[in-house]
Amino acid sequence: MASRAFRLQMQGYGLTTANIFYRLPDHPNIIQSYIWQEYDLHPLFPELKKFLDFWARSLDGPLHGVTVAHAQLIRPAEMRLINGEFSLH
Repeated sequence: MASRAFRLQMQGYGLTTANIFYRLPDHPNIIQSYIWQEYDLHPLFPELKKFLDFWARSLDGPLHGVTVAHAQLIRPAEMRLINGEFSLH
């Protein structure tokens, strides 16, 4: 049985990391960060949007900003047959 992560990558999902900046509820002048990481679809990021909607709806710390990085870990061009093997010392 293949792992959940592998199945998602085969469906086109890539690893998405979001650095979420938010203000502390008791001290709004202080900004803190939270790192979120999940497999998501570029460029619409439905999983990230669901999480940010949950944050805005349920948590007290108002969002200040979000920085997103995305990497599609498995690509068709990376999977190729090898005709030979060479070893060095």
